Amino acid sequence: MTNIIRMKNAVFYAYHGALQEEQNIGGKFEADVDIYTDFSEAAAKDDLKLTINYDEVYKYINSLVYHKKLYLIETLATIIADGLLEKYPSIKKVAVRVRKHHVPVGGVIDYVEAEVVKENGR
Repeated sequence: MTNIIRMKNAVFYAYHGALQEEQNIGGKFEADVDIYTDFSEAAAKDDLKLTINYDEVYKYINSLVYHKKLYLIETLATIIADGLLEKYPSIKKVAVRVRKHHVPVGGVIDYVEAEVVKENGR
């Protein structure tokens, strides 16, 4: 069985970007994470220890976001996806979307988003 745990719009203020100004001033980043797993036993027993604790997932993502300054949101999304697959062997597949607002592109856009979808090879 496959179930999905979704985290939507986790917000971080961080210092990622290709431009020096972005790394100095920082900006708002948002992340969505879709975790494909099997939580049927946890649901049947109503036991948090048998599923993926999304409070821990948020804190883990938070630590990755602030670990170091990166140039690309593509890199950040990949680091989050790889980290979650390594940390939680019960994840079958993960989709990570990272959004960046107020992007200096010479025009008006809402945000730029990078998505990474990876499956656990275990």
